Amino acid sequence: MKKSKSLLLMIAMVLVIGTALAGCGGNNANKGNNAAATNAAGNEGSTNTGTATGDEKLAADQTLRVNLSAEPPTFDPAQAQDNQAHTVLQTMYEGLTHVNAETGQAEPGIAEKWDVSTDGLVYTFHLRDAQWSNGDPVEAADFVRAWKRVLDPATAPAAPYAYQLYYLKNGEEYNTKKVTDFSQVGVKAVDAKTLEVTLKSPTPYFLGLLSFYTYYPVHKSVEGNAKWAISKDTMIVDGPYTLTEWTTGQSIQVTKNEKYWDAASIKLSKIDFTLVNSGATELLSYKNGELDRAGNPNGEIPSEQLPMVKKELPNEFVSKGIASTYYYEFNITEKPFSNAKIRKALAMAINRQVLIDNVTKGGQLPAFGYVPPGIAGADGEYRTAVKDSYFTEDVEQAKTLLAEGLKEEGLTALPPVELSYNTSENHKKIALAIADMWKNNLGITVNTVNQEWAVFIENRQHQNYQIARAGWVADYNDPMTFMDMWVTGGGNNDTGYANPEYDKLIADAKASSDLAKRQEDFAAAEKMLIQDDMVILPIYYYTNNSLTKEYLKGVTTDFSGAVDFTRAYLLEH
Repeated sequence: MKKSKSLLLMIAMVLVIGTALAGCGGNNANKGNNAAATNAAGNEGSTNTGTATGDEKLAADQTLRVNLSAEPPTFDPAQAQDNQAHTVLQTMYEGLTHVNAETGQAEPGIAEKWDVSTDGLVYTFHLRDAQWSNGDPVEAADFVRAWKRVLDPATAPAAPYAYQLYYLKNGEEYNTKKVTDFSQVGVKAVDAKTLEVTLKSPTPYFLGLLSFYTYYPVHKSVEGNAKWAISKDTMIVDGPYTLTEWTTGQSIQVTKNEKYWDAASIKLSKIDFTLVNSGATELLSYKNGELDRAGNPNGEIPSEQLPMVKKELPNEFVSKGIASTYYYEFNITEKPFSNAKIRKALAMAINRQVLIDNVTKGGQLPAFGYVPPGIAGADGEYRTAVKDSYFTEDVEQAKTLLAEGLKEEGLTALPPVELSYNTSENHKKIALAIADMWKNNLGITVNTVNQEWAVFIENRQHQNYQIARAGWVADYNDPMTFMDMWVTGGGNNDTGYANPEYDKLIADAKASSDLAKRQEDFAAAEKMLIQDDMVILPIYYYTNNSLTKEYLKGVTTDFSGAVDFTRAYLLEH
């Protein structure tokens, strides 16, 4: 590998430093919104990796049992946009690289090695001898095919994470029909085992981004089969596990893929995912020995149970800050939420610490910005350099802003507000508490609406809501993973926000390799997003609260809290 690649990896390492407090993408049924991603300590953060050694003895039955609190709508890497899909997809697929959860470095995946040009624009990936689960070789053309599907403007529905491929030369131009010939896009199969990628501008975190599911390859059999990603019978994959069962609304099972290039390092024979959206049921199943792991990021422990769980199971409970943000978003295309003063009033009328102390009870941090702690900035953490002091909690000021906003809209009172959230006991508790604060502080009537995950996501995408809960899990360790989603027409911008000034700041940050200048652009954009326009209503920065049996080893989580079960194993117990 050329020296320039080492330099970029060194920069990427800098982008990982400072994650001690916060640990990709994505939309999360329990944490937040995303996808695409996305995005600890003890059995999570210290990551008991590797194989059983010394006195450790592997259990005879290597079936891992975990719960997903929401069913992934699809396993198409081009369409996925939630944390549940992320967790399962990374068991079934592997990209050019994968990111080491402990070091944060991009490591070889399907790409055995790579070279980078001295200007940081051209990456040449050399693929290892890997196979698809049906025995076909994994080739450079499989990546070209996959990336074209993501960027193709004819793809229906449009890929929500298409903008993640805008780093490619002419990627955005092809997606927006300014360029019609895909051969002009910066990805080319030089031969079966060589993939050449040309970027629009140097991108220090590009190698890490390649581990994200939107960049996964797809098998040629997907062509002409619109339903290939919702059936186990048509899922041909290149990762450690294959999809062997999918009973809608009940369970998903993946089984060890013996054709995976690194099958020798895979110890689990199967992973059984139950699909239960009750935190109380999940906790009970864990205590009864029916689950080996419970809680975030894919499940939840009821908030009122957290103090008891910490006390009863101290060796199994882990609480860790992660780079994720819980927030509400406004449909700013619908009156009266098109009025920024009304949005600001709602944001200022919430007492976040009271919410954390009495409702969530998970040690979260109140959020007054969007980018969470743990995300790297120009020198250390971004949040350390750029304080999240974009607004304050002030009920009297909130009343004044609400009155001014209503007058501007020709109203004397705010009509009943609809607050939507996806099925979750904790989301419900938070929504009810905030609705109560708005009623007591501003005299607003709030109707809370619970929706099943897939329906909730679809309604948000089509702006069929007034206010909706959301959350974002970092897909890579840079402020861009939070900030570029709000550009005009962005695939994950469900608010209708369209601000040319904001778009320019993000475009400038993407084009710059000057870390200090990028940070200035991000700070200006975040101020615009929160302080000026209050497009979203920040509530708190996440912690992951989870339970892991002491016999379960090798589970890793990255800085964003995303969990990886692929190298896990079970000891005798």
